This record gives sequence, structure tokens and C-alpha cells, in this order.
Amino acid sequence: MNLTSTMDIILWIWFALSAVSVAYVAWDLFTRTPEMKVMKWGWILVTLYTGIFGLIVYWFSCREPAPYTHEKFIAPLWKQAVGSTIHCMAGDATGIIVAAAITSLLGLPMGVDAVIEYFAGFAFGLFIFQALFMKDMLGGNYWQAVKSTVLPEWLSMNAVMAGMIPTMIILMTRDMQAMEPTSLKFWGIMSLATLIGSIPAYPINVWLVYKGLKHGMGTERALGKGGAKIETERQISRGNESDEMETMPKTHHSAMPDTKKNATAAVAPSHEMSAMGGMKMGGGNNVPISSKIIVTLITIAMLTGGFWLAARYGDLSMRAGEMNHETPMPNIQMNH
Repeated sequence: MNLTSTMDIILWIWFALSAVSVAYVAWDLFTRTPEMKVMKWGWILVTLYTGIFGLIVYWFSCREPAPYTHEKFIAPLWKQAVGSTIHCMAGDATGIIVAAAITSLLGLPMGVDAVIEYFAGFAFGLFIFQALFMKDMLGGNYWQAVKSTVLPEWLSMNAVMAGMIPTMIILMTRDMQAMEPTSLKFWGIMSLATLIGSIPAYPINVWLVYKGLKHGMGTERALGKGGAKIETERQISRGNESDEMETMPKTHHSAMPDTKKNATAAVAPSHEMSAMGGMKMGGGNNVPISSKIIVTLITIAMLTGGFWLAARYGDLSMRAGEMNHETPMPNIQMNH
């Protein structure tokens, strides 16, 4: 069995495990875990891209371990930041992967591919997953939502691409088949790139959530299916049971188990989240401009480093269907 056949078998196993992981996450989200609707789809997309790793992260950070414990379970800041990163990756990675498939079919140079993928990921993440899906949380006005989320989305995008760009370009320019969307290797690299891109994105999202520039993990019982109602969240965070009952779906009112009280009793510290709602956005106006500039420069440096790695160890001029410039031509001897 040659190396190519072995790699194909490994990839088929990976995709099979990814399908099982997606099926479980989707089943759990839509039957047991009261996550917000936009985050349900975000988890499904990210698990599709990252397979078993997405399932593992979901298991430890988002699933509801017992009825009416989701609010308390997702309260720690690290889990809130996981939710923010998942939301970011769902939008950005989807835009990047779609753009990568299209640019590969068009035969554009890898350097041009990377630039197009950057703007496609940023646009999809900002205009769809951030502004459109979260506009209710930001007052209901779409363009105001765009304005409110453009900076955190840009910072997240820089970090995501800092990991994805070198992964895609370095691996693809070493295997011509991996540049073709019809190849298993192409999708395997996209999966790996998404996983690696989430690593530098996570600490940036920790800061964004901590400062109130992005929302964290949420729960549908408090925030609703579309977004947060800030006043409702404040009422719930006081632990007032009657207020909580008003925010609960009517289907839960009649048969509320005693474990429900545990969710309202565990109000997190102010620098984390309210136990029922997750960390809300809106605190970003209090973040010093100097802090925003410093973090912006950090993400730009990360992105620059990603491009440098891609240029240093990959081939930015290579196109799909074209031999790597460094690949030696076979020595053909002519017989006279």
C-alpha cells in the first residue's frame, strides 16, 4: 500500500468520525441543550470542520450535563470564550473554505487566494454571523450591529487567518492534489487549518468577551432563540425566581424540577457571566482606546507572521493544477 492510499484511508476514517461527531452534537443541541439558535448552528459547522476535536470541546464546554444546569455549566470565562471562538470560527472558516474552493477552481495563485479568502471570511463573519444573526442582541438595527461588531470581528479574523493561511499554503503547495477541491486532501487540509486557526483565535476571544466586546456562550432559556434581552438578563442575574419564570418558555413552567434552582443560585462574579444569560455585550465602550490599539497591533503581528510562514515555507505563486516550482523535472534521456 503506497503513501497516497494510506493517507486516503486515514482521511476517510477522519471524515467518518466527523460525521458521527456532527450527528451527536446536532442531536444533543436540538433535543437537550438550550443553547441559542445561532450558536447551535455555529457548533454544528465547527464540528463539521474539526471533527472529533469539535465534539470534545463541545462536551466539556457547552452541553447541558443535567436538566436546568446549562446556565451554571457555561458560566466560567473560559467556556464563554469558547462560545465566542466557535461563533467566530463558524462564520470566518465557512467564508474562507468556500472562497478557497472557488479560487482553486479558478486557478488563481495561492497568494491571491489567501487575500480573497481573508476578505471572504471577514465579510461572511461580520455581515452574516455577527451583525445579521446577533442584531437582536445589539438593539435590532442591522447597520448598528455591523458598526458594533466590526472591530471584534476584525481582531478575531486576524487571529484565525494567522493560523489558517500558513497551514493551507504550506501543505497545499507540497502536494498538487491537495489544491484541488475534488481531492480528499483538500478537505483534510481545510479541516486541519480550521482547527489550527482556532488556537490563536481563542486568547483574543477571551479578551474580547472579558471586555464585553463580544458575547460569550448563552442559553436560550434566558436570552431567547435570537439574542439577549439585556433587561431580562439583569433581572435573572439577581436570582429572582419569579423573573426567571417569566423568561422560561411556557412548556417548562408546569414541570420545573428542583434542579432549576441550582441555576439561579449560582450567580457568577461580575467579571464572568450572569448564571442565566452568559456574558452580554455592551461593555466595550469602557475599554480604553490604548488597550484596543495594543490588541489590534498584536493581531496584525500574528497575521503578518502567518503570511511570513506561508511565504517562507510555501509557494505563494503556485496555482492549482500547476507543478511546484521547486519540483525537479524528471531526467529524460533521448536515444539517438
